[in-house]
Amino acid sequence: MAARRETERESRWPARRLEPWGLPRPPSRPLGPLATTILFCMLLDPALPLTQEHQDVPTTEWVPSLNMKFDRRTMELSWDCKENTTYLECVMIHKEKGEIRKKPKNKDCHCNFSHDSLHGGVTFVVKVNSTQGPIPEKLVYANPGGEGTAAQNFSCFIYNVNFMNCTWAKGRAAPDDVQYFLYIQDFKEKRERECPHYVTDSGTHVGCHLHDLSGLTFRNYFLVNGTSRETAVQFFDTILSLKKIEIYSPPNNVSVDCNPSHCQILWDPPRTRHPSSAWDFNYQLRIQKQNNKEHAGNQLIDVTGKSENKYNFPSPEPRPKHTVTIRASDARGQHWSAWSQPVEFGCLHQRPYSRGFRTSRINGVRTFTLITRSSGRNPPRIQERSTRKKS
Repeated sequence: MAARRETERESRWPARRLEPWGLPRPPSRPLGPLATTILFCMLLDPALPLTQEHQDVPTTEWVPSLNMKFDRRTMELSWDCKENTTYLECVMIHKEKGEIRKKPKNKDCHCNFSHDSLHGGVTFVVKVNSTQGPIPEKLVYANPGGEGTAAQNFSCFIYNVNFMNCTWAKGRAAPDDVQYFLYIQDFKEKRERECPHYVTDSGTHVGCHLHDLSGLTFRNYFLVNGTSRETAVQFFDTILSLKKIEIYSPPNNVSVDCNPSHCQILWDPPRTRHPSSAWDFNYQLRIQKQNNKEHAGNQLIDVTGKSENKYNFPSPEPRPKHTVTIRASDARGQHWSAWSQPVEFGCLHQRPYSRGFRTSRINGVRTFTLITRSSGRNPPRIQERSTRKKS
């Protein structure tokens, strides 16, 4: 590595010894008549020294290597401090995000970058101020191994508040004996843990189950390393927000209160891993008529969290039997929970009402009375309440 850096330095700053006016040192052997004449004319030209003074001529100053080092766990770029040297800027050139610039504090010989994925490879540059002006020193942080050997299609999701599953697939060019290992690092305490329970496919790790998420923070670093006896395996890494990958449980305590004109549907928000306000949720209500083969009366209703977890469903009496189920999601995501258990309201068999007139004579005056009655045994209910509580 030191030899490669020395070669790179020499190619950028060749150590050429210069004669006055920037002319190369003449060869040791005598010059021929033609070469002597040309050199004599050049020395007699008064404009030549002035032109050379304004040209950018390399000097004999030697610029030592900074011996740059990068620690991916702390995202710190460091280098050897040199006397009489000013460090102007650190740059991380990311494949997807472009240039990310940091300025060293005072005379510090290090820069700290925010955590980011590195599997695409990054290049670090430290700009040093010297008498020659700003001089860039580069360090390439590559992803060693065969192209296409890294794990692919990586994803994780949290469910039931305290459980997490992660899955991935073998790389398209991964050797048959490849084995993958998952490591997770939290950003707060910088603690690193390996997957405790792997899911395998033909002996290869292709997933991980975690039933203890304590110690993980809001954002965490996920790294999948690979090993093989045939070839080096590239790594895959990513940063995930636990809030964004959480799939909520269904809403709790769904209930229905009905009056002659409508039914009010109420529910409790789902439990979540991180504290959430009412505005953090979206809901969908699925209201279905029973014995409705054509599904013409089925409805899918979107409700925001600002509704205070209730919805007024127009349903005048007599109302047929309905079922309602509810699911939830984060207001900024698309991961819907499973549907809640169905809650019923209304009557399964509606009894038709018969209307008739009864006539009577009072004091010689004939009167008509409108009679409305159900053909069933019991009169229709004025109010009903259905609930389904969490078991």
